[in-house]
Amino acid sequence: MESVRTSPLVIQGGMGVGISSSNLARAVSRAGQLGVVSGTGSDVLLARRLEDGDAGGHLRRALEAFPIPGVAERLLARYFRRGGRPAGVPYRAIPILRQHMTIEREQLILAATFVDVHLAREGHDGAVGINLLTKIQLPTLASLYGAMLAGVGFVLMGAGIPLEIPGVLDRLATHEAATLRLDVVGAGAGEVEELRFDPRRHGEAISQPVTRPRFIAIVASNSLANLLARKATGRVDGFVIEAPTAGGHNAPPRGEGHRNERGEPIYGQRDAVDLGALRKLGLPFWLAGGAGSPDALKAALEAGAAGIQVGTLFAFCDESGLAPELRRAVLASARAGRLDVFTDPLASPTGYPFKTVVRTDAPVETAARTRLCDLGYLRTAYRKRDGSVGFRCPSEPVEAYIAKGGTASDTIGRRCLCNALLANAGYGQLRPGGTIESPLITAGDQAKLLGQFLAGRESYSANDVLDYLLDGIATSQRAVQQWHAADD
Repeated sequence: MESVRTSPLVIQGGMGVGISSSNLARAVSRAGQLGVVSGTGSDVLLARRLEDGDAGGHLRRALEAFPIPGVAERLLARYFRRGGRPAGVPYRAIPILRQHMTIEREQLILAATFVDVHLAREGHDGAVGINLLTKIQLPTLASLYGAMLAGVGFVLMGAGIPLEIPGVLDRLATHEAATLRLDVVGAGAGEVEELRFDPRRHGEAISQPVTRPRFIAIVASNSLANLLARKATGRVDGFVIEAPTAGGHNAPPRGEGHRNERGEPIYGQRDAVDLGALRKLGLPFWLAGGAGSPDALKAALEAGAAGIQVGTLFAFCDESGLAPELRRAVLASARAGRLDVFTDPLASPTGYPFKTVVRTDAPVETAARTRLCDLGYLRTAYRKRDGSVGFRCPSEPVEAYIAKGGTASDTIGRRCLCNALLANAGYGQLRPGGTIESPLITAGDQAKLLGQFLAGRESYSANDVLDYLLDGIATSQRAVQQWHAADD
C-alpha cells in the first residue's frame, strides 16, 4: 500500500458548479495538500464569467495559454463583454449537450476545464485534481482532455460506476481517440450507444506531452471498490470512501427505502464500508463525509487510510466560488445556531438523495419556478420509438417529460439543479419578468457544526481549514509535501 507520506493527507472536495474554484484549489495545493477544481458545468460557467467582463483578466490570461490554435480567439469573440453585461440582459444561451457535438461545443468544454486547472496550478508546483460526476456523461471526454492539456494530476469521479475512465485516460494521454458507453434507458440487449472524442478533430495533432493523471474513484460500498479494482479498463490509483453524511449527491440506502420523520432516507449498517476488506485491495483510500476534523483525520490514519476528503468546511471559506452574499448569509446563520441540513430524496433529477442547506432564520421560498430545462446536464438518455436516442429530465415541463415516455410521478418534487447550482456561484440566469434563478446550497451534515468551527469569526480562509485539520498530526510539513514530489 502507498504510504501516507507519498499521498495527500487532505483532499479538498470537488464541489458543485464553481464552488471548488481555481482560487480554492490553488490555495490548498500551495499549502501542500490536494486542491481540486469542479468540472461540472465549467463550460457554461466560463461563458458566463466572460460575459460578466472577466474581472482581473484571469480567464483571458489562461486562454492565452490554451494550445489549440484559434479557440481562445473564437470564444472571446463570442462571449466576452468588456465591462460586463448591460443591466437587464440575460446570459447568452449555450447549445445544449448532445451525443454528437459540434467542434465549437467541444472546444468550449475543452477550454473551460483547461482554464480552471491552469489557474489552479499557477504559483506553485503542487498537484491539482479535477472532480467530475460519472452520471453526467456527455461532456466527460472533452472535460478530461482539456484538464489534461493543463497538466491535471488527479481525476476524481463518483456518482456512478466509472469503469471505463482509467482506459480513457490512457488513450487521451497519447492524444488518441477515446470512447465512452452512453447509458440509454430502454436500449435492447446488445444495443450499444457510444460517446466519442478525437483530439485530432480539433486541428493539427497536439505536440505537447500529456501526463496520464492518477485516477481516484469515489465510492460508497466495498462491492463497487472491488468491481473497479478488478474490472476497470485501466489503472485505478485509489478510492475516496464517501459516507452518506457527505454533501451533494449521496448514494441511495441499500435495502428497503425507509425514511425518518422528516422524510429523509435512513441509512443503516448495510451502508457502512468494511475498511478491513478495503485495505486488502492494496490501494490508498481517503475517508469522506463528516471527516472534517483533526480527530477524524487521526481516526482515518489509524484505520489505514491515506487521509480524508473534506468538502463542507472548504465550501464556505474565503476562496470558495460560492457567491459572497450567500456565504455571508450561511455563516451568519451558523453563528446564530440556525443552520440545518436536509437530505432531500426527491430534489435531484438523478433520483439520488441530495443534501440541501436550510437556514431556519431565513424566509422559506414559496414561489414555484417555471419548469424549464435549458442546460441539460442531468438529463437521461432514452431510446425513442424510432430507434434514435433522446434526452429527458424529470425537472423539465411535466407534459414534455411524459411525451418522452417518462412517468408523471417521477417529476414530483424535482428541482432544476443545473440552474440552481450556477446561481450558487453567482451566475443565475435572468428570466423574463426580471426574476433570477434561485440558488440551492448543498453541504454535508457537518454544516450543522459550522458555528462551533467559526468560534466567533465572521469568515475564514482555506489555510485556516488546513491548520485546523492538521492540528496535532505528527507529520512534518516536509513529509506532508513529499507526495507531490513522488507524483513527478
